[in-house]
Amino acid sequence: MRYTAYQLILLLTLSIAPVTLLAQPPARIEALGRIELTPAEVVLEGAGASRQLLVTGITRSGEEVDLTHQASYQLAGSEIAIVDDQGVIQSRADGEGRLRVRVGGKDLVATVRVADSTVRRPLNFNNDVIPIMSRFGCNASGCHGKAEGQNGFKLSVFGFDATNDYQALVMQGRGRRVFPASPEKSLLLLKVSGATPHGGGVRIIPGQPAYETLLNWIKAGTPVGSDDDPRVVGIKLFPDQRVVNMTRPQQLQVIASFSDGRVEDVTRLSAFQTNSEILGTVDENGLVMAGESPGTVAVMATYMGQVDVFRAIIPLAESIREYPDVAEENFVDRHVNDQLRKLNLLPSPPADDATFLRRVYLDIIGTLPTAAEARRFLKDSDPERRARLVDRLLERPEFADYWALKWSDLLRVDRLALGHKSAFEYYRWIRDSIAQHKPLDQFARDILLAEGPLRDSAAGVFYKAVGSPNKQASTLSQVFLGIRIECAECHHHPFDRWSQNDYFGMQSFFTQVKFKGSPQGEVIFTEGNPETKHPRSGAPVFAYPLGETMPGEHPPGDRRVALAGWFTSGENPFFARNLANRAWAHFMGSGVVEPVDDVRLTNPPSNPALLDGLAEDLVTHGFDFRQLIRAITSSAAYQRSSSVSKNNARDEQNYSRYLFKQLEAEVFMDAISQTTGIGEKFHGVPEGSRAIQLWDSQVPHYLLKLFGRPSRATACDCERIAEPTVGQVLHVLNSPAIHKKISHAGGHVAALVAGIPENDVLVEELYLVFFSRFPDAAEKKNGVEYINSQPDRRHAAEDLSWSMMNSLEFMFNH
Repeated sequence: MRYTAYQLILLLTLSIAPVTLLAQPPARIEALGRIELTPAEVVLEGAGASRQLLVTGITRSGEEVDLTHQASYQLAGSEIAIVDDQGVIQSRADGEGRLRVRVGGKDLVATVRVADSTVRRPLNFNNDVIPIMSRFGCNASGCHGKAEGQNGFKLSVFGFDATNDYQALVMQGRGRRVFPASPEKSLLLLKVSGATPHGGGVRIIPGQPAYETLLNWIKAGTPVGSDDDPRVVGIKLFPDQRVVNMTRPQQLQVIASFSDGRVEDVTRLSAFQTNSEILGTVDENGLVMAGESPGTVAVMATYMGQVDVFRAIIPLAESIREYPDVAEENFVDRHVNDQLRKLNLLPSPPADDATFLRRVYLDIIGTLPTAAEARRFLKDSDPERRARLVDRLLERPEFADYWALKWSDLLRVDRLALGHKSAFEYYRWIRDSIAQHKPLDQFARDILLAEGPLRDSAAGVFYKAVGSPNKQASTLSQVFLGIRIECAECHHHPFDRWSQNDYFGMQSFFTQVKFKGSPQGEVIFTEGNPETKHPRSGAPVFAYPLGETMPGEHPPGDRRVALAGWFTSGENPFFARNLANRAWAHFMGSGVVEPVDDVRLTNPPSNPALLDGLAEDLVTHGFDFRQLIRAITSSAAYQRSSSVSKNNARDEQNYSRYLFKQLEAEVFMDAISQTTGIGEKFHGVPEGSRAIQLWDSQVPHYLLKLFGRPSRATACDCERIAEPTVGQVLHVLNSPAIHKKISHAGGHVAALVAGIPENDVLVEELYLVFFSRFPDAAEKKNGVEYINSQPDRRHAAEDLSWSMMNSLEFMFNH
């Protein structure tokens, strides 16, 4: 054929009411109403004190614009301090001066006070040296922090073990790394400055504050410090949130608070990271640069195990004079539309009935509608036909098949680890739970509290699939809370608040779980009151949930009872939100938190109000998963077209349109079998079984493997590959097995050719089979002309079918 279905989709006409778009260039500094300085008064205390200044322009329309790097700075009394063109001011001598800041024809004057400039507080290895090692990547996993170290020098990852780091730096290497008798000749300084060849290159230039701190620490005799020395108790980012126009900068400022009440600017010693390089980047000094796509981006700052987040809202660089009325079917649309208005984004028009039909079949039951089902729905004039269709799909057996497959991926139904019988019983329990409408909180509770003979409590097989208490804690946290805590087993989580205490506090809930044989088969039970100790300090760690305070003892009896109560509570800040987010990501193609199993302070939801609303709805309806599906699928957001407009072409985050989703491996395999009418025989599985019914992820099958079926080795959602590959495209184009199905004498194509003598009716039926819709006039004309032009009618119909199967319209859910 001379066209593809994807080209037809791109030609869909947008039925949006006309609106006026106003060009909105980056804020012009001449339009400023005033400028503000943060801090309004600069106080520098102690030797080497510095501060990152922030200059904010307020336009006449009230917009806040960062001008820190555009401003000029003049300090009257330059003997007391110096200020560079990036707005960093550093003390020199005690005294008071006046700082003049000028930008865009506006200026302001601020007082600068310097005190105790010659007073150097006692240096502390943990407070002063570890931050430098972290800031310049010395203790990162790609350098000296990796398992085997680098060139004989090993540091703990992110400085989590300061005691051993001190030993490695000061006492190992025959004392060459630091040399107090001649500090400048210390190997540490020679390496980081590039004076001696260094695999990591030049990291710190002599004269920089970090270099001077290391030099002074060595001069002072490399003091380790005292446990009574002040410690960092928190950091604060300024600003914490701001609207930042596309391609515009925003300088950040990081202020650390210490246990003695002191505050200190640590911007140049903090590490920064963005949760989306597309939406915004950040450099090593905390300068954020907004990208060219609309959305929200979070930028994390971390210092000494403390984290804080700046959230940038990046609107489209076009304002809308009069935002059109947009459909709001339920609470979902209220939150989605509020976000679209903030970002100057316009939604795509509603999807037609045929698109909705195919979309909702694939999303709810992982199965295409038959031609008869499609024809019946497309001729239905009932205004409630979409809602009634959803209700019917939720009661179909394929619903339990499909969602049991998805939960089996997460909960590790792995025949190789469990054996055939146990794995099948585990899977059957999952499927039966879904078919019986078991609420999600009860589903989780049954796993957490599994006890007794496994033949009667198959949920307990989870504890066989994930065999150690530490893995059980991390797996259940990731699956049901969306929180990854594995790295806290060895050190403080680098991007979140979780400590080793938090990790082992969760592990302690599962150390009582044991198995034994009995006349009724294997039995799961709990016993004893085993201790858990911190691996470094040896201090006892008692069982407690994430985000709570550790108690002075373990919960009495089966500790899992306390955990289950916390897990499934409507007040739990993670459980309902995670389940709602996972459902939303499945139906919408992208989670409010993405990745869905990486919930953390430094990866906040793109639309917090939407996530809260979804979680509240789930709790209100007793964790009824089907009701959550009804809420999502009835929303205007879900029922939007995937067509792209000039306005929303770059939006991948805010649900202004439905996102294309590649069919999952099992769903795609079943779609091929269904449309050709020739089922697939899987090795060791009864004839007639569909791919979404495969409880065993180890059943050998080339297409399933090629299209990303997970191995179930971990609980990570990332195991299932969702990105298309060249190999997939070539396979569908050239696979003899697929060709054999299409050309099979007992298949759909042969039956349709034999039973439908009219070519126009034949083309219409093929479109219903493969695309769940009627062809438009041009498609029907082209199809009929092609069949008429070929000497073999059946072969022509097979060619037409093959081209449809290779289209994006067939291979993707749209």
